[in-house]
Amino acid sequence: MKIPFLNRAPVVAVVRLSGVIAARGGLGPAPAGLNIDGIGPVLDRAFALKRLAGVVLAINSPGGSPVQSSLIAGRIRQLADKHKVPVVAVCEDAAASGGYWLACAADEIVADPSSIVGSIGVVSAGFGVEGLAAKLGVERRLTTAGGQKSFLDPFRPVEPWQQERLEELLGALHAEFKGWVRGRRSGRLTAPDDALFTGRFWTGREALPLGLIDGLGDTRGEIRRRFGDAARVVPLGQRRPPLPLRLLRGAMAEGLAAAEERGAWARLGL
Repeated sequence: MKIPFLNRAPVVAVVRLSGVIAARGGLGPAPAGLNIDGIGPVLDRAFALKRLAGVVLAINSPGGSPVQSSLIAGRIRQLADKHKVPVVAVCEDAAASGGYWLACAADEIVADPSSIVGSIGVVSAGFGVEGLAAKLGVERRLTTAGGQKSFLDPFRPVEPWQQERLEELLGALHAEFKGWVRGRRSGRLTAPDDALFTGRFWTGREALPLGLIDGLGDTRGEIRRRFGDAARVVPLGQRRPPLPLRLLRGAMAEGLAAAEERGAWARLGL
């Protein structure tokens, strides 16, 4: 007879990091997307488990907010260092852009041979509707105090200084991303910067010889290989909202947020 409190099997927490990384909240108690408000408490619970032998991050994300990526990755490292627990990232469909930022918070990264990995770059996208407004006879009335408060106003043409400033901002964010990857993958990257940091992405099998990942595999196989068949797996993720709110979200699935998420995945061809 097994007595629960005498069970000495190692405990492995599996934290699921899925979806677009975004700061916005959703309806109900569970924030939409992946952000520090929603996943932070989950990480706290994972690292607080008794007899914890390791934490596995099951990542399936096309990226998103660089700030939320940094906050989540920073929390993972803080908790890992505090509890002296190894962290393994397992890439599923994609660990791209911000998703790869999260993967680099782990001590080792494993991916399926067909996973999408990398996309170490920064993108900014928007629309210019000044031509449409003119056709519709819409007059833009805008007053600011501060010459740059109307930066990249979609109702006005982009001026050269605005484009230059935007490229400076993206370059600064890109530098942060590159610094994080270099620091976390120190001694393992085998390709030069001009090959790795262009925003290109690779399959898991292609990423392995580049040093972007450490091996090929899946969550179940890695747990069994590292912690043994007797390991007790504790899956953790963001709590789902009540059923009425889930139904409401389903009814709103064709909204702007859903379109943005589809666009993020589409950039990876998924």
